[in-house]
Amino acid sequence: MILLLFLFTLAIGLLAQWHVKRTYARHSRTPLQSGRTGAEAAHAILREAGIAEVTILEHEEILGDHYDPRHKRLVLSSANYHGTSAAALGVAAHECGHALQHQQAYAPLQLRMAAVGITTFASQAVLWIPLLGMATGLLAPRISLLIMAVAWGILMAFNLVTLPVEFDASRRAKRVLGEMGFIQAGAERAAVRQVLNAAAWTYVAAFISSLIYFLWHLLPLLTGRRRD
Repeated sequence: MILLLFLFTLAIGLLAQWHVKRTYARHSRTPLQSGRTGAEAAHAILREAGIAEVTILEHEEILGDHYDPRHKRLVLSSANYHGTSAAALGVAAHECGHALQHQQAYAPLQLRMAAVGITTFASQAVLWIPLLGMATGLLAPRISLLIMAVAWGILMAFNLVTLPVEFDASRRAKRVLGEMGFIQAGAERAAVRQVLNAAAWTYVAAFISSLIYFLWHLLPLLTGRRRD
């Protein structure tokens, strides 16, 4: 059963990643009339919002774009930094959306930032507790289940909080790109929307997977049934 569960959640994650890469690849070849690069769009969006302390950096990792609120860095892959496609500007504007959230103290982002430490601990727990339990036998099955349920509950809650953070950043990206004239109504707007919507499914998949594992470990504690 646990093998089937693992394969199911793995399939959800892989399907979401495949959809993102496929959509991104298609719209990385969709040019925009504005001809602006992702970096230029990001600079303009941050400048318009009065955000001067965020540094925009380029790196080589494909689809490793992110906003680092701790160090106030907006990191774009080379393809999106220099790219002029719907995919490049969509991703760049999405990361700017996180910078705007940070500037405005957007509550879900603040909560997510505060939970990073305990989430990192929970990630280590779900990795090592099963191994330690099997290898040493020091933890009783019920104690192991309890620790795993709590750890997966933390990961599930973190993934749940991540959903409004990501959806809101995408909403801001779509709006600001249109308002500032970086994309035109019609095909360009639709292409950006498809890229951002595809990316959102990776976070939905992560939440679903963590919810499944949380329930898998919690239900035996509630019902008193043992898993052999």
